[in-house]
Amino acid sequence: MARVLIGTSGWHYDSWRGPFFPGGLPLKEQLRYYASQFETTELNGVFYRTPTPTAVKGWRDQTGENFVFTWKASKFITHWKRLSAASKNSLELLEDRMSFLRGKAGPILFQLPPQFEANADRLASFFKLLAKTRRYSFEFRHPSWYQPRILRMLADENISLCLSDHHDAPAPWKRTADFVYVRGHGPNGRYHGHYGLPTLMQWAQRIRSWKRQGCDVYIYFDNDQKSAAPADALKLKAML
Repeated sequence: MARVLIGTSGWHYDSWRGPFFPGGLPLKEQLRYYASQFETTELNGVFYRTPTPTAVKGWRDQTGENFVFTWKASKFITHWKRLSAASKNSLELLEDRMSFLRGKAGPILFQLPPQFEANADRLASFFKLLAKTRRYSFEFRHPSWYQPRILRMLADENISLCLSDHHDAPAPWKRTADFVYVRGHGPNGRYHGHYGLPTLMQWAQRIRSWKRQGCDVYIYFDNDQKSAAPADALKLKAML
């Protein structure tokens, strides 16, 4: 049975205290509370620094057995090493840390920088470094990546084009894998503002269609300013 998993990109935001997190809730209980409302989260902080095994085990142990963590790959891989062969050690470290999530590990997201233009050869070489046991999604931030050749390459590897509405390079809503990965950065793609009801209704219609096709769907709201993300995620959940 295909799953539709809706959540947010991260959960550690001060502005969520009150609007989303109950007043007085200890910081150490935030993930546990979050997991009572959602079945998934996108680990966003791991993009900036590699967590300790103890931290990853803690995330695993504070969530229910069906909870899913997706993992945003380190900026060392996407921004510094630019998907080069030098990414191998960083990928091995990522795999090591993800292993502590056990069955709660979901797809890995590679978010490329906006200055990184399409490079099919570099992408093809990087695919060879990836473990075949994981699901992967690529969020491109330069529009040159949205070309038929690149989309075919993703499809051939069963890798999902991240359906992102980021202002740098909004993605076409094209499915390239047997699962779908959606990132909502806000109505203007700039991390703030609530989505309107018509937009969420359109998303819900597409999600139902993907589910009927047997695709798992992962949706993460990244419009985190002023707690818009959890509010919009809850609205979409209620529609489905």
